[in-house]
Amino acid sequence: MSTQVRTAADVLIDILIEQGVEYIFGHPGGAAIPIYDALVGRPIQLVLTRHEQGATHMADGYARASGKTGVVLVTSGPGATNTVTGLLTALMDSVPLVVITGQTNTRNLGLDAFQEADVSGITYPVVKHSYLVKNPLDLPRIVREAFYIASSGRPGPVLIDIPKDVSSAALVRDTRESFHLPGYNPTNHIDTNSVREAADLIRQSRQPVLLVGHGAIIANASENLRKFAELLRVPVVNTLLGKGAFPESHELSLGMLGMHGTGYANKAMVETDLIINFGSRFDDRIVGNYATFGKRAKKIHCDIDAAELNKVVPVDVAINGDAAEGLRLLIEHFQDPGKRPDTGPWLRQIKRWRREMPLKYKKEGKLRAQHVLDEFYKLTQGRAIVTTDVGQHQMWAAQFLLTENPRDWISSGGAGTMGFGLPSAIGAQLARPGELVVAVVGDGGFQMTMSELATACVLKIPIKILIINNRYLGMVRQWQNLFYEDRLSGVDLEGSPDFVKLAEAYGMKGFRIRRPADVRRILQSALEYHEGPCIIDAEVEKHDNVFPMIPAGASLEQILLGPPRKKMDKPTGST
Repeated sequence: MSTQVRTAADVLIDILIEQGVEYIFGHPGGAAIPIYDALVGRPIQLVLTRHEQGATHMADGYARASGKTGVVLVTSGPGATNTVTGLLTALMDSVPLVVITGQTNTRNLGLDAFQEADVSGITYPVVKHSYLVKNPLDLPRIVREAFYIASSGRPGPVLIDIPKDVSSAALVRDTRESFHLPGYNPTNHIDTNSVREAADLIRQSRQPVLLVGHGAIIANASENLRKFAELLRVPVVNTLLGKGAFPESHELSLGMLGMHGTGYANKAMVETDLIINFGSRFDDRIVGNYATFGKRAKKIHCDIDAAELNKVVPVDVAINGDAAEGLRLLIEHFQDPGKRPDTGPWLRQIKRWRREMPLKYKKEGKLRAQHVLDEFYKLTQGRAIVTTDVGQHQMWAAQFLLTENPRDWISSGGAGTMGFGLPSAIGAQLARPGELVVAVVGDGGFQMTMSELATACVLKIPIKILIINNRYLGMVRQWQNLFYEDRLSGVDLEGSPDFVKLAEAYGMKGFRIRRPADVRRILQSALEYHEGPCIIDAEVEKHDNVFPMIPAGASLEQILLGPPRKKMDKPTGST
């Protein structure tokens, strides 16, 4: 490296290149100008977003689709605080991000200077770690620490707040000092005794279920999951973010469980005698009533984060470590066929439940969201990267768009972030150019970040934006319909734009679907369009509800396969 005097911002960009960063997603401002200046002529592509929240979601989509760490660069004050929603989204879903924020000069800290905010303090609850850099000599070490913390153990977002005088300071060289984090020791070492205890429980089981979550995808455990399930003939259920960890078209897959999961997945969880959980944190969306969840079952839980073990559901065997390694060790205990459980009768029972409780929808009459998504799946044969917003469309997409491969399903789980679908699709497409990417969005969530259409158009990113347009905030309307005697409040999206004309205003291609007879033809036309992004506005039935449904806080036995016949009590949990 040259010994000439350079700025700390120059060294920062050097380290980002060293870390393999391809894209930085961001929006500039005064406090971040030195860093933006250092990007000029460097081999990292800057993606200029229209809003800082869009930048974090793009970096998030990039990270989930690629397995790499996403990087964001924004300015101070509101620029930094606009990333908080994206930070929360990434933290809840264990996504590795490094968010770099500009800050006022160090001499102004605490003086309420222009666009000053206590960014490290504000973000501590929504990041894995947060830094305020006051000494330019510390910056190289901190940046390397940030990437290590973001991507190791249970991944998550890390924020680096850099005052303008720090990024502008002369820094003769990269100090390259090693870092030591005594309070942070992520490990993949697994206690073999806990694996042996888990194997003993599995041998005694006759009705086991393998539950897989996002942690299995993060750990690249899909190959071992398949080996384990096929070796022991164990049925598999997945969480919303676990879609793709195990192929959902596989004969052993029961699909998604929980609040809007399949009837047969939830029935299996009610009747199972052993839950084998790899990479799911027992979220309330799959547990329902904590007191009754898995009451007939022993429980095995493997998680990289020790804090998740016995946090929500008490378990019989806890395995702290990497899911892929845990599965590999567990498989070794079952090489002898005589040690494997006999699951034949159990699988035959599940097959009967599949016939009795299929996913279904009305195909006659008005255009149905389920019909549109079902046809999209058939046309693509499941070969697409799907991102979503949050709401009814998300649940229908999870039900009807079966996911075959890990990192092909990108959705906001823990935070339930509306506006996530479009920007995350842009990030996913940049991560995996040449692959089909579709953002399935609601007309409500889409309007929260639709300014990022400009970003997609400038970069000519060929994503398909499928708007499930029911002119309502559909999931809230559904709850008001079922639990509040259909007293609708604040859910009518009157005033939404004509989305096809909106596409044209951005110079995009727009398609519209209004009739069931046109679904396949128009979807096919959109799939054949590759000149840039396009919008598909599907004007679907306004009053459809998502079923199956388990009311929040209810037990899995209380699943509704269709509209209830009597008035429902108000649920105890959130939507």
